[in-house]
Amino acid sequence: MIVATAGHIDHGKTALVRALTGIDTDRLPEERRRGISIDLGFAYLQSESGLIGFVDVPGHERFVRNMLAGVAGIDLALLVVAADDGPMPQTLEHLQILHLLDVRQAVVAISKADRVPAARAEQVEREVGSLLAGTALEGAPMLRVSALRGDGVEALRATLAGCARTLRTRWRDDHPARLAVDRVFSVAGTGTVATGTVFHGRIRRGDRLVVMPAGHAVRVRGLEIRGLAVESARAGERCALALAGVEAAQLRRGDWVADERLRATTQRIEVRLALAATEPEPLEHGAPVHLHAGTDALPARVSTPRAVPIAPGTSAWAHLVLERPILAVNGDRFIVRDPSGRRTLGGGVVLDPFAPRRRPAADRGALLAAMQMGDPARTLAELIALHPGGVAVAPFQQTFNLADERVDELLRDAGATVLGREPRLAVSSADLARLRDALVAEVLAFHREHPAALGMEVRDLHRVVSSPLAVEPLTAVLRELAAAGRIVLRNGLASPPRHDATANPADDRLWARVSPLLQQAGFSPPTCAELAQTLRTNPAALSDFLHRKSKTGELCKVGDDRFYTRRSIARLAAIAGRVAAARSDGLFTAAEFRDAVGIGRRLSIRVLEFLDGAGVTRRVGDARRFRADRAAVFGPADDAPRTEPARAEG
Repeated sequence: MIVATAGHIDHGKTALVRALTGIDTDRLPEERRRGISIDLGFAYLQSESGLIGFVDVPGHERFVRNMLAGVAGIDLALLVVAADDGPMPQTLEHLQILHLLDVRQAVVAISKADRVPAARAEQVEREVGSLLAGTALEGAPMLRVSALRGDGVEALRATLAGCARTLRTRWRDDHPARLAVDRVFSVAGTGTVATGTVFHGRIRRGDRLVVMPAGHAVRVRGLEIRGLAVESARAGERCALALAGVEAAQLRRGDWVADERLRATTQRIEVRLALAATEPEPLEHGAPVHLHAGTDALPARVSTPRAVPIAPGTSAWAHLVLERPILAVNGDRFIVRDPSGRRTLGGGVVLDPFAPRRRPAADRGALLAAMQMGDPARTLAELIALHPGGVAVAPFQQTFNLADERVDELLRDAGATVLGREPRLAVSSADLARLRDALVAEVLAFHREHPAALGMEVRDLHRVVSSPLAVEPLTAVLRELAAAGRIVLRNGLASPPRHDATANPADDRLWARVSPLLQQAGFSPPTCAELAQTLRTNPAALSDFLHRKSKTGELCKVGDDRFYTRRSIARLAAIAGRVAAARSDGLFTAAEFRDAVGIGRRLSIRVLEFLDGAGVTRRVGDARRFRADRAAVFGPADDAPRTEPARAEG
C-alpha cells in the first residue's frame, strides 16, 4: 500500500512519518537547515499486513507542484491536521487535490494533540469532519496523535495496517507496465536509477522498457524495494529501477518507464474537467492552465465545446492542448492550476488521450460518454454500436493500456469480429453476418442482370449495399467470402462461384471457332489481331471475348496480345522443368528454353515472364530456376512433340 501525507506546513507530517517508521524523510541539507519539507521524502513500514510505503509531501504553498508529484498513484492519504491550528489553507487545498484525484481512502491524524485540551481536539475533529463531508473521504477514521510523545502512534500504525489488509487498489497488474518517475540519480557501480510508483503491470529484472515521452530504450538491470533487491515489482508498489541504456541526465521527474507497446505520445487530450466551487470566475475557453498528470507538470490550454465556459462547481468535457508531448491513458487523473502555480483550479479524468485535432461535432458527445464509463468492456461494446464502420483496435488498446490477451477477451465478450490486418477493425459480428449475406445477394443479382460481365466492381458493390465500412475493410469481407467459396474475387471484381462470363449462345459460337485455331497453333498462337483477321471478326469484340475467357481460366494471356490454352501453358511449364533438370545447378537460360520449345526468342521471353509471374519459374540473374512445387499449377501436362516451326514475331 502506498500512503501519501497531506496537510498544511508545520502540522507535523514529517515528524509523524518518522514516529511511524523511524525514517527521517527530510533528506536535503536545505530541508534540515530550514526545518521544512521542500521535496518528496520516502519511508517504509513493515506491518502485519505487508509493506506500507510512505510518500511525505511538502505542505508549503510554494511546493504544491512537488506535493502533486507525490500523491500520483497513491492508495491512501494520511491527512495531518494540527490540533492547535486546525484546518489551514493548505489543508483545504490538499484535501481538494485528493478529491479531484479520486483518492477514496484516507486516515486523519489530529497531530500535536498533547498541546491542547481535549475540547479543542474534539472541535478540530468536527471541523475536519465537515470538510470531508460530501467527498470520497467522508467517514475516514480520525486518531489523535503526538509524534513527540508517541501518543496514539501505535494505534495509527494498527489502523494503517488494517487499511492495507482491506485495501482495494485501483491499479492493475494485468496491463502493460508503466512506472511514474519521481526521482532520478546515479549510483557508482550501478549507474542510472529511477524511482517511482508502478501504476500498471509488473516490471521484472531484465525487462526491456522505454522511457517516455523521449522514447529511450532501456533494460532493467535490477530492482529494489525498501533497499532490498527483488525480482519484480507490481502495480501499487514503489520501487527503484537500475536502468541500462540511458544516462541520468536523460531522465527527469514526470517521465514514465513503460512497456514498449506504450510508445505513442500525445499533445491533445479530451477530458472531463471539474472546476472547483471556490473559483470566483468560470474557466473560459482558451484559458491557459498548468497541468499536473502523473508526476509531470506542464503548461496547457483549455478548449471547451462551442467555447462555452465551465462554471464553478460544475464539470464539462474539454480539450486540453499541451505544450509538449506526454504519455497518458484513459482513466488517468489530473489537476489543473493557474499559470502562476498559486492555486488549484480543478481537475478531472482523461477520456481520450489521442483527441482529434478538429472536433467532430455529430457523435463526439456520445463517444466521450462511452469513454467515461470506466470499464473498457462496456466502452468497447458502446463504441462498436456507435461506429458500425468499425472501431480501430490498436488505438483502443493503447487508449486503455490493455494487454493483447485482454483485448482478445474483450472482443469476444463484445460479440465483435476483427477485419483486416493494419489497421484492424472491430465490428459487430451480427452486423457483419447480415452484411455478408447482403453482399452475396447483390453479386448474384448483378450477374443475373449482366451475365456477360466479368464481375461487379468492389466500389459499385460498396455503394449498392450502403455499407458503413470503408472500401478497404469491405474488401477484407469479400476476401473472407471468397475463401469460404461463396463468391469469387479476382482483380477487384466479385462474381458468383463457377461464373462464366462467356456462358451465352453468342460467346459459345465464337469459342467454337477460336478454340480449334488456338489448339492447332500450339506453342505459337496468333496475336489477337491475326486471329481477328483469320476469323473475319471485329478485333475489339474478339479481344473483349478473349479477356473474359481468360478470367475463367481456360485461356492464359501472355504478353499484351497472345492467348494460350491452359493445356499449352501446362506443357510449356513441363518443358521448363525438363530443361532445368538437365542442368547440374538447376538453372537454365532463355536460349535453352527457346531451343527446347522451338519458338522465337521474344516469344520465349514472354512465356518465361508469364511463368515467372505465376511462380513456376524464378529469375536468378540472367538465368531462371524451376520451382517443382509449382509445376502443376496449370494442371497435368501431357508429353508432346516439339511445336511447329516458330512463327515470325511482330
